[in-house]
Amino acid sequence: MITKQVFDLQPISDADRARILATPRTRDAHRQLLAETPAMNAVQIGGTASDITLPGQFTVAAWNVERCLFPEETAAHLAPISPDIVLLSEADHGMARTSQRHTTEDVAAPLGMTYAFGVEFHELDLGGATERAFCSDNFNALGWHGNAVLSRVPFERTALVRLDDHGHWFASDMGNVDPDQPRLGGRMTILAIVPTENGPLCVASTHLESNADAAHRHSQMQRLLDAIDVFAPDLPVMIGGDLNTGNHLPPNFDWRDETLFSFAEDRGYAWDFTADGNTTRPSLITPHPDRVMKLDWLLGRGLKRLETGLVASTTADGKPLSDHDYVWCKAEIPE
Repeated sequence: MITKQVFDLQPISDADRARILATPRTRDAHRQLLAETPAMNAVQIGGTASDITLPGQFTVAAWNVERCLFPEETAAHLAPISPDIVLLSEADHGMARTSQRHTTEDVAAPLGMTYAFGVEFHELDLGGATERAFCSDNFNALGWHGNAVLSRVPFERTALVRLDDHGHWFASDMGNVDPDQPRLGGRMTILAIVPTENGPLCVASTHLESNADAAHRHSQMQRLLDAIDVFAPDLPVMIGGDLNTGNHLPPNFDWRDETLFSFAEDRGYAWDFTADGNTTRPSLITPHPDRVMKLDWLLGRGLKRLETGLVASTTADGKPLSDHDYVWCKAEIPE
């Protein structure tokens, strides 16, 4: 668990980039690189909160923004539900495909939110063919890609939890290296504690592995829940994000075949904070998905569900902002 906070993430130098590219693609080498990269071992704090304490009833949204090509429109798309907490995944920071912007910061600002951002991957290239079409440069200024918690109120504490460190997308002996996505890092979660009128609340923005089976995601969920028990013992918790449920589970690719659901229930979590319905769609980056799936979830512990919703990621003129719709709920901490 990483608790160090910074205002700016230390860039990768040209020498470090060359060293990363020359490093053998093994699990041990990846672990060493991960430990030696400062930006992979800190939580970036920024933005400005607009309130001091959340109300007793609060609204949380979780959205995989698929790089976040359109930060201002993304913020405007969230605004109608008046979120108190936004849990983002797949947000770029200093990537050519998103005009080198800090997309989390640019979503948070119009919503009046502070943010905690953590690096999931240091991207070593520009991405696939559809992503390259959006590139403003032939280089990434920073190459960060990750998760974030956005909040209307200041954080009491934050942490980054790595759900794997073996180089699932780096180590050639894992058999998962994608030539279009060479990257350092792995799936992770940002944890934060925020004050509400009914006491402190722990929130978590997570992203589980897509290129793996149910057992792998189960182990990531176990690591996440164990970390929460250390970070926020006995506090109410809301977790949200893209859990990639059903991926690599042929023949039906059905989220119901995941074991992480019953596992979390046994640990005291409820899944009824998530609205019914699939959450993926064709997008500008993923124009022809293989199937429609239910990947995105909100689950809670020690909370009362009041309302749930699912919002299509398309704008009024039909433009998809992401290949994921966002899920949201209204909840409260019982008094």
